[in-house]
Amino acid sequence: MANDSKTWRCGKYELSFDRPRIMGVLNVTPDSFSDGGEHFDPDAAIEYGLAMLDAGADIIDVGGESTRPGFTPVNPDEEARRVLPVVRALAKEGAIVSIDTRHVAVAKAAVRCGASIVNDVTGFTDPKMVEFVKTSTCGVIVMHAGEVAAPARTHATVQLDTSAAAFVAEKAREAAAEAAREAEKPARRRRGKLLGEPKPEAKLPGGVVQPSLPFGEPEPATEPASEQETPAAEQAAAAETVAPAPEATEAAPEPNDHLAAMMRRSARREEAYVPTSQLRRFTLPDSAPIMRRVMGFLSDQARALIHAGVSRDRICIDPGPGFGKTANEDIVIQRETAKMASLGYPLMCAVSRKRFVGAVSGVTEAAERDAATFGVCLGAIQAGANIVRVHDAAGFAQFLNGYWAVAKPQPRRAFVAVGSNLGHRCDNIRAARDMIAEIPLTCVSNSSKIYESEPAYETRQDAFANAVIEIKTELAPLVLLDELMKIEAELGRDRSKKAKANGPRTIDLDLLWMDGETHGGKKLRLPHPLIGERDFVLVPLEDLMHDPARFFRYNGVEVKEPEDRVGHIVGELGRM
Repeated sequence: MANDSKTWRCGKYELSFDRPRIMGVLNVTPDSFSDGGEHFDPDAAIEYGLAMLDAGADIIDVGGESTRPGFTPVNPDEEARRVLPVVRALAKEGAIVSIDTRHVAVAKAAVRCGASIVNDVTGFTDPKMVEFVKTSTCGVIVMHAGEVAAPARTHATVQLDTSAAAFVAEKAREAAAEAAREAEKPARRRRGKLLGEPKPEAKLPGGVVQPSLPFGEPEPATEPASEQETPAAEQAAAAETVAPAPEATEAAPEPNDHLAAMMRRSARREEAYVPTSQLRRFTLPDSAPIMRRVMGFLSDQARALIHAGVSRDRICIDPGPGFGKTANEDIVIQRETAKMASLGYPLMCAVSRKRFVGAVSGVTEAAERDAATFGVCLGAIQAGANIVRVHDAAGFAQFLNGYWAVAKPQPRRAFVAVGSNLGHRCDNIRAARDMIAEIPLTCVSNSSKIYESEPAYETRQDAFANAVIEIKTELAPLVLLDELMKIEAELGRDRSKKAKANGPRTIDLDLLWMDGETHGGKKLRLPHPLIGERDFVLVPLEDLMHDPARFFRYNGVEVKEPEDRVGHIVGELGRM
């Protein structure tokens, strides 16, 4: 019940979660970890975004900067050049567009171009980003990104317990005393002793041998590892850990780009913020410290946004899989999905093709991890996740539709407009009604009367017979639309390119509205964008609901006054 009651307000759109929502990943970059360069061209990106919408994606997440491990930061101007044409084109087609950026200038420009969501991988830790979103109406995604989001932690290369520290201090004092005694002896004897006797050695815990020097303090100990057994990247990571200012030693376009520095360390498989490499008695580390950090940050940032003036129903949270986290930590976080869902915000599962998915599935190539991704996403959905962010939107839509049909009985109300002006018009409409009733997981619950109307848009043709059918269905909108198109084909509707647009037809079926559904794209728009100007739709709807004009205005549809509409009703032709 709590899962169903959540809503997410994103600009002019309001998403309900009576079913999970699919966010398709659209990387307009040359270097993304799984599809780098495939959609770098704006036209290719737009085409792919529309294809994802037509395949079942509810949201398109457009990003112009790869944040894969080891990524190279992108200048905000270049990022904007990549993403803005794509955002503008998809928004024009009615898509709910998310802009995946950490730069406030890019977020502002994208929202002006029609983006409805700002997905900030740094979790709105930039006060300028907070200042911007509080003055807009867009939805926001707060993501946890490892050290970027969490308080800074210092990691010692070697940690000694109290007894070991005392042991080292005692050995240091002994070495200093020995050196002082040697200095008081004759020079000849001291030289002979130094040349003929071995240097005293101090043993540290773990078998590390520490040479004692004849003068001064002993050299600091190092971890026991041979260069032959340690990869060069790990040696560099260890050297960076010892350095007093790690970010200063790494080449980056922006010296204070903490996200880039963290993801470079992640590329070297360094523990990011919760050390889990010690020997353990259990397969996974303790979840408590990990979840305190992740959930604490998400809660704190959400509250900070609310206090700044962002309404609670605009906020979504994302634990940020793969961002500064080990595979063990990512699994721990995914297993605690129910706890994160209990915070009350819409919860995103953004695990698609991540390294930890490869670790648990044994799949090395990122682009081959979609099946494993679907399995992890299913576990998250069962535990309360509301949105899944995936690269393969078409494949996941099929996967989700199959699972949802069996696991979640959920009839929803919808309206289908029916029209005909060729052949026996009323018989065509009744035949369509009977065939709709035969669609799987669908029933006809009510029908309007059949009305005669003037032709709309293309006026040089015969008058139309029109009606609206109310149905209940458990099918996804695009699946239902495909079934309606099959009925049109069986009843002789010509949808080929040679057919005149808005010309004569034996049958025309339009999916007008479905409970809880908002959709954009070339194939389907929900609610239907032309409802508000069609008298031949609004008048039959009056037989099925009270004040359809008010109903659709509430759902964000502009409804014209009767005299300004097209296809006016001129008479009744009888009951269905």
